Amino acid sequence: MSAPAAARRGPPPPDSLPAGVWRTETRIRFSHCDPAGIVYFARYFDLMNGVVEDWFSGALGLDYAEFIGPRRIGLGYASCEADFAAPGFMGDRITFAVLVERIGGASLTLRIHAYRKRDPVLSARLTIVTTSLVEHRAIPIPGDLRSALERYQGETQ
Repeated sequence: MSAPAAARRGPPPPDSLPAGVWRTETRIRFSHCDPAGIVYFARYFDLMNGVVEDWFSGALGLDYAEFIGPRRIGLGYASCEADFAAPGFMGDRITFAVLVERIGGASLTLRIHAYRKRDPVLSARLTIVTTSLVEHRAIPIPGDLRSALERYQGETQ
């Protein structure tokens, strides 16, 4: 049984997002879709990971690959959830918007909203944990990342 419409947590109207929210547009391709031509739900998580990588450079001024590679700092997901408001189709242009919901000691939570034009497609919450890729354990959020997150969060509230 599906949840009542009021209980669903779809994205807010795009015009209601705070000023300064970083956005990026992605075209839905054949490879994102199932045989019915609808975006396979799991592909959205792959798309959102790409959005996060681009957000690092586009909004935070940091190189995501630098964290994973030379710095050996993992940015893995401890929790991922999404509420889907509408299907996506091959050829759609989906706009993703990223908000910082929480900054913790060794983790951060992002809220990602996606739209097709003005129509809501999904709302997701991703909790990212900073880890040592040498010791494979959680580590405090590095200072440069924390500063960039706090700046972005302050600019988009």
